[in-house]
Amino acid sequence: MTDAETVRAEQQALWNGIAGQAWVDEQALLDRLFAPFAALLAEAAHEVHGGRVLDVGCGTGATTLAIAAALGPGGECVGADISGPMIDLARARAERAGVAAAFVQADVESHDFARASFDLVISRFGVMFFGDPVRAFANLRRAVRDGGGLVLLAWRGTDENGFMTAAERAAAPLLPPQPPRDPGAPGQFAFADPDRVRAILTAAGWTGVEIEPVDVDCTMSDAELDNYAVRLGSLARVLPTLDEALRARVVAAVRAGFNPYRHDGQVRFTAACWLIRVRPARPTG
Repeated sequence: MTDAETVRAEQQALWNGIAGQAWVDEQALLDRLFAPFAALLAEAAHEVHGGRVLDVGCGTGATTLAIAAALGPGGECVGADISGPMIDLARARAERAGVAAAFVQADVESHDFARASFDLVISRFGVMFFGDPVRAFANLRRAVRDGGGLVLLAWRGTDENGFMTAAERAAAPLLPPQPPRDPGAPGQFAFADPDRVRAILTAAGWTGVEIEPVDVDCTMSDAELDNYAVRLGSLARVLPTLDEALRARVVAAVRAGFNPYRHDGQVRFTAACWLIRVRPARPTG
């Protein structure tokens, strides 16, 4: 098995297991937390009003539904995700809302999308986990018409996203040493280096790539944070492996580690991201 195949197998297991179920269970919280990002991507979708958009790593469908509404009559947004549990919830939400959105459980690296069938590819934090990112983006390029566009949101580095790494930093003194983070490995911060992102997209056949920083203020309640801290992220995979006493110590340390972000019953942090774009040309004919 190649390194890329190993990564794909790991991602399949993760997002169809504990991580996917956690996102399903915490769907309402995550939708509220990341609502500004859905709005930003829906605004970008106006550029292809009435067209077809592919939402990569759509999760439980919040962004897909927002874009489908923005596309207007005749438009359609298709959400693709590797996670069966999240796709099932996304389909149920679209049916309840009566929105023109469709969903497919798919590995975007290899899925046989119809050639030139989309006007725009978008993603909210869904493209940093590919085992072979050049292959994945080349596959997406084939799925987009000539002159089609791309709008992605990805996290900048760990040094600018202290909230996102607070749990692992707080837990680290209580756990066995972990290998250093590989900045090029699939994961939350795999697109932190804009030069690497540009090189990947260029190698995959995308031209006119624009990358700009975007900072978004996010909030949740104290009570919501307590659940978020232990259900989402790398800590959620570690906690079940610990004995009860150590687990309790780790949870207490992690909750304390988020104290700098607590203010009068609210949790506030800034999400430091990249907005990565290839602007779509208007269809001809």
